[in-house]
Amino acid sequence: MNEPRWDRLLLNATLATFVGDTPYGLIEQAAIGLHHGRIAWLGRVNDLPDAPNLLADVVESLDGALVTPGLIDCHTHLVFGGDRAHEFDLRLNGAGYEEIARAGGGILSTVQATRAASEEALYAQALPRARALLADGVTTLEIKSGYGLELESERRMLRVARRLGRELGITVQTSFLGLHALPPEYLDRRAEYVALVCDEMLPALAADGLVDAVDAFCEGIGFSREETRRLFERAKQLGLPVKLHAEQLSDLDGAALVAEYGGLSADHLEHLGESGIKAMAMAGTVAVLLPGAFYALRETRLPPVDLLREHRVPMAVATDCNPGTSPLLSLRLAAGMACTLFRLTPEEALRGVTVHAARALGLTDRGTLAPGQRADLVVWNTSRPAELCYWIGGSLARKIYVAGETVSRRKPPRRSPSAS
Repeated sequence: MNEPRWDRLLLNATLATFVGDTPYGLIEQAAIGLHHGRIAWLGRVNDLPDAPNLLADVVESLDGALVTPGLIDCHTHLVFGGDRAHEFDLRLNGAGYEEIARAGGGILSTVQATRAASEEALYAQALPRARALLADGVTTLEIKSGYGLELESERRMLRVARRLGRELGITVQTSFLGLHALPPEYLDRRAEYVALVCDEMLPALAADGLVDAVDAFCEGIGFSREETRRLFERAKQLGLPVKLHAEQLSDLDGAALVAEYGGLSADHLEHLGESGIKAMAMAGTVAVLLPGAFYALRETRLPPVDLLREHRVPMAVATDCNPGTSPLLSLRLAAGMACTLFRLTPEEALRGVTVHAARALGLTDRGTLAPGQRADLVVWNTSRPAELCYWIGGSLARKIYVAGETVSRRKPPRRSPSAS
């Protein structure tokens, strides 16, 4: 072979490439070559262009193990102060939402804890959560702000998100979620807060290089369609893509709004109607399904999966990891929940945490196994893709590669001496 030797060659693998129309894009008795952080070659072992020891510096047999792209969690609120386990306890002992809110609970309790936490403390709390996701196969992660609701606290959250990516060696995409909730100091000055987010906070954080996308919570208990549009206009001026928490509790036509702006995704979608689905299909906007929140809130209204299929809207699946409504630390479990609760097929769910999740983040260099793609991949202790959704809990990831390099699944979290 005249080409440079590959860094690594994995032999005797079962590849779920998610390329093409065959189930899972499956290739059995396969090999995959990695070089300079990319996939250099893949196909059947019998089709290798030369003897394995002549092709790569490191050759490893996987004995038929399943290999998939690295999983992509395209919707999380991973960075926050404190937790809300106490509220979980109160709810299951009969306390209602208003009672918990009067006692200082709800999202504003997380805002208070996040504002009070130092950057080091936020990092120390978020790091084990990120490592838990990584241990279960996640190699690309989206993290939103939205628990600071003031410039400096939002900045701390986004800086921590960036640092997690650097320290763990994975890709972290950040989303600014300033229109998440109304902070207590602006309860009687709603218009002022929306103006602050659009005219001061977003431009400042974008100038800091901390924002990859802009998000909002368009809902009756969140922000209106008109307020969201104002934010999207500002994002458009700054050249930033948009996404939206939409149609979770009611249909405010938020999905159509984000589609109007060519948005990356509309997320939750339990109350999504057909007009919003058609708008998403036209715009190429991904539907992000979040079964963790559906489960934790004991919701009964299912997202319109059949209509999404009918109109060929790509469906991603994410953990929505957050302290209040989805304290979920396994994307593989989220995929299984999407099958059981939303009736996705295992292939739909696995495409939802790979190729469609990449699209929901605007990333084209990952989510599939193909030559030229980034060499983010997972070797699993199974040979059949459906098992990744079938098994509830447990550890199935044997080895994880990020840009062609192996990462430890059990590295203990580091704590700064100054972390509180």
